[in-house]
Amino acid sequence: MLILLHLFALFLLVLLGFYVFVADPRNRAHQTFAAFISFLAFWTIKDLIFWNFYDEKIGAGWWVSTSFVVALLMQCALVVFAWVFPENARTPRRKAAIVFAPGLILIPSAALGLLWNYAGFQNGSFIIDLAPLAYAFVVYVYFVFFYGAFILYRKYQKYRRTQRGQQLGAILWAVSITGILKTLANIVLPFYGIYALLPYSTIFVLPGVLIYAYAISNFKLFSLQTALNQFRLFPIAYKIALSIATIAILSFVIFQIPIVWWAFQNGMDFEAWRKYLVFSVVSALVPNLLLLLLIVRAISRPLQRITLAAVQVTEGKYGTEVELRKSNDEIGLLADSFNEMSRKMASDIEQLQKLNEQLMRTEKLAAMGTLASGVAHEVNNPLASISSLIQMMQANPNTDEKIKDNLRLISTQIQRITQVTHDMMDFARVRPAARNSVEINRIIETALRLASFDKAFQKLKLIKNLDQKLTSVYADGDQLQQVFLNLLLNARDAMNGDGELSIKTFSGGNEVIVEIADTGGGISEPDRQKIFDPFFTTKPAGKGTGLGLAVCYGIITAHNGKIEAFSNSPGGTVFRVSIPSNDNQNR
Repeated sequence: MLILLHLFALFLLVLLGFYVFVADPRNRAHQTFAAFISFLAFWTIKDLIFWNFYDEKIGAGWWVSTSFVVALLMQCALVVFAWVFPENARTPRRKAAIVFAPGLILIPSAALGLLWNYAGFQNGSFIIDLAPLAYAFVVYVYFVFFYGAFILYRKYQKYRRTQRGQQLGAILWAVSITGILKTLANIVLPFYGIYALLPYSTIFVLPGVLIYAYAISNFKLFSLQTALNQFRLFPIAYKIALSIATIAILSFVIFQIPIVWWAFQNGMDFEAWRKYLVFSVVSALVPNLLLLLLIVRAISRPLQRITLAAVQVTEGKYGTEVELRKSNDEIGLLADSFNEMSRKMASDIEQLQKLNEQLMRTEKLAAMGTLASGVAHEVNNPLASISSLIQMMQANPNTDEKIKDNLRLISTQIQRITQVTHDMMDFARVRPAARNSVEINRIIETALRLASFDKAFQKLKLIKNLDQKLTSVYADGDQLQQVFLNLLLNARDAMNGDGELSIKTFSGGNEVIVEIADTGGGISEPDRQKIFDPFFTTKPAGKGTGLGLAVCYGIITAHNGKIEAFSNSPGGTVFRVSIPSNDNQNR
């Protein structure tokens, strides 16, 4: 029964220590708790060996020496924990050197056997006769213990009525329970010659250790939600530890027990030991190879794939994703985060490219606007003089008829030049937008009415799909009318007066969207990248200046909107204008 209790205590201690440490390996409080659990596990192993497999030839001196040393080390771990918790502070080295200095003398004294005169069993009862130095050792151990408890109590007073205060209060309860039970089993009763509870001292520590771990883990150790969270995100360290423990137990049951039975069934002679050693080594290869396979499958292969994907991203293949099976550990989380980062990076770079194109186009518009204003001003003055001279020559009755025909031709070309300079002036002129709340559908209807005066436009098949529930926009109605009229007339020119013109309005999120689609010849992909540039046109020579869409682009972007061109299936072009709604602009 005692051996089962010791094994249970050892298993529980290792499990708690591993759980708390892996939960936050870089936290000093968790590191110190793991150290405390390690010393306590060593104490348990010591009791397991001594109380269940006592050997009179070896004696009990090693057990007494180890008990004194481990007891002191556990109290030192408690003091270090009190220094670092809950702030995750550093250990004060100078203070630690002063507090722990006596241990440099007492620990070697315990190792040399100077703390007892006799320790062992007499007539089936355990007896220990301590030397005077042992009492000094015990006093020092309790000094370190109470010093650590005092530090925790002061911090408890500081953080009272907070989450940290609750944690410190629970730890103080754990320290108190552990101290009382250990003192009773290891000091008080043995002082009166009662050693019956001494083998169970490890068991008495477990309640305090459980409270200790419960408090450190922020009272989440035994909660159902924490268990569910651990199931959703199961750390790879837990998986490896569980795999190692499972394989070790299975290999012991499947291989070691049969090998021991087979090798030693006829006695423990040299031949039996030779069989045992040879086949134990052979049987150890199987679980080791299995562990290697698990580690490669769980860690090496996924990390290699993530590394290759990262290299591809650095080479400019943005959007590259890692193809891994779903796993609820750090590698699975890393792969999902990498994929999300790669997708986000690809999306951001695409947005940056679009913004860069818009910026370049805006800068080009500004530069061309300044140039156009200067050119138009310089050209208009001499054109006005030439036009006046032509009118004077035409008014002269003595002018030959042939010359008059030439003058009319010159006048026509001057009007054409004047129209070009007029367009340039409109392009360059910065007019303050008279913005107010307007309805897009009403502006489109007005633009359609103006365009309908054109005979070629009247021949088109018009399809309207206007959303009557559209929210209003805050914009300059005249400027938007100029944009839509320009797009309508461009669609007319693209279809040569024979085709289908579709106009659609709808809401898209926080925007009002207008789509004008034609069934003309369409615009090639390279040309679509340049149609909003000044002086770029797909029309034949003499049919357009290439300023209309540039003006439209300037107006729409000034309204914080977007104007885009797409291919229309099966043929033609779709112009989409997006303008923020009133609700979105008021945010």
